[in-house]
Amino acid sequence: MDIDGLRDAELIKHVTKIMLDMGVPAHLKGYHYLRAAIIIAKKDMEVVGSVTKLLYPEIAKQFKTTDQKVERAIRNAIEVSWMRGNPETFEELFGYSILTGQTRPTNSEYIAQIADKINLDMENGEL
Repeated sequence: MDIDGLRDAELIKHVTKIMLDMGVPAHLKGYHYLRAAIIIAKKDMEVVGSVTKLLYPEIAKQFKTTDQKVERAIRNAIEVSWMRGNPETFEELFGYSILTGQTRPTNSEYIAQIADKINLDMENGEL
């Protein structure tokens, strides 16, 4: 495996660990879409500003589905993780959790925050 392939494998493992810590169930379609969205956003944060025009179509093409199904599945995965996930992890990442009475983060907030965390982890040598 080349160096980029190794980095990509480590990146996928790191994203997967964060998502599982946040309580995103791996059996949901949205889990796979969300992981792909986070990896794309990590490589190019510009897509977070235009999820409906750039991010969802790219994921839909990758998984041979529609933009709408991608958006709905990601929203569902985030909702499930918000309800069932570890509130401390949400507090650490977002500064709030279900325990504070806040509403869940939007799809783009969720994706951007995790992508940003991964970028910071890389800068700190954790990845």
